[in-house]
Amino acid sequence: MMRSLLLLMFLMGALQAEVYKAVFDCSSGNASYIKSRMWLVGKTLDMVEQKGDKADFVITLHGGCVSMVSKLYEEIVDDEDVPAIQKAQKYLTDLAKEKKVKVIVCAMSLNANAIEKKEVLPFVTISDNSFIETIHYQNMGYALMTFDQ
Repeated sequence: MMRSLLLLMFLMGALQAEVYKAVFDCSSGNASYIKSRMWLVGKTLDMVEQKGDKADFVITLHGGCVSMVSKLYEEIVDDEDVPAIQKAQKYLTDLAKEKKVKVIVCAMSLNANAIEKKEVLPFVTISDNSFIETIHYQNMGYALMTFDQ
């Protein structure tokens, strides 16, 4: 009886979905690269879920990457970058709203890029320092994936 119970517990544990935990840290100022990385995060999440596993993803933004969380990005990025930032923002919005990806932006980077807190998309969490958030998630076992081109 005890052997059967142990075997059942082992099988139940083996059948549980794996959880992929990652924090994606974006500091790039390259609009096309940012767009491609937001698409890639979504594609990666979809692939994890297609395997029957779960994804627990966080995106931290600082440096040149913060413009995509502004409601007024068209006013702060170069004209040629507007289409890429628009698409990146759509990918980011879909990730946050449809896939429950947590998005965190650095307040210091918002300030450095002249973005007011009231201009930030409503689903984005503003952190005093996104490095602290990234370290926190790493300490909790999240893999660090950097976007720094």
